[in-house]
Amino acid sequence: MFLKQYKYDKIYFVMGKIIISPSILSADFANLEQEINAVKSAGVEWIHVDVMDGHFVPNISIGVPVVKSLRKVTDLVLDTHLMIENPERYIEPFAKAGADILTFHYEACRDSKHVWEVINLIKSFNVKVGLSIKPKTSPENIFEFLDCLDLVLVMTVEPGFGGQIFMHDCAMKIPSIKEKAKNNLIIQVDGGINNLTAKICISLGANSLVAGSYIYGSEDYKKAIESLY
Repeated sequence: MFLKQYKYDKIYFVMGKIIISPSILSADFANLEQEINAVKSAGVEWIHVDVMDGHFVPNISIGVPVVKSLRKVTDLVLDTHLMIENPERYIEPFAKAGADILTFHYEACRDSKHVWEVINLIKSFNVKVGLSIKPKTSPENIFEFLDCLDLVLVMTVEPGFGGQIFMHDCAMKIPSIKEKAKNNLIIQVDGGINNLTAKICISLGANSLVAGSYIYGSEDYKKAIESLY
């Protein structure tokens, strides 16, 4: 297969390659460095960092200090998912802490103008831009932004907690996004990803998968990761 490679500074995206981004939300927080090195040894190049504020979603997770600490101990891509209100307030701190990708939620913005403001703010810090949609949000709502994004994150569970059941109807958003998107857009799926649902998402056009409990809840990280392709 011909593989076309796009260079995103330290981020390399190869068309035809599926990016696995293990979510540290399901990792052992007492041993995060060890947990990250374990999945790196299993072959991943990205780590998914779930940031929750207890307002936009009903849970609180990690913040800027943890991202800063992670940056000191790993060269993996820090794929940072902001599930927070008023994302514009936190772009600079997370960018300076070492996030490589900042993905914010369409639903966290007041209107299209607000979305554009956050996109441009992220770009001003030379960080890659992702935009996420929750299960009840139509993909048509984000079509106007696609050409300026590096990544779209389709949530196949309600954001806020790990270990939820995959929503098949949400995965059906993937083909319409793929049809409208530029060729090098990363279409990522997060929520209920396992060896079966991963195949569904890939068949629909996804090229990046976030998996937390499926990987970190397994006895063999490498085997779990390889089963997703």
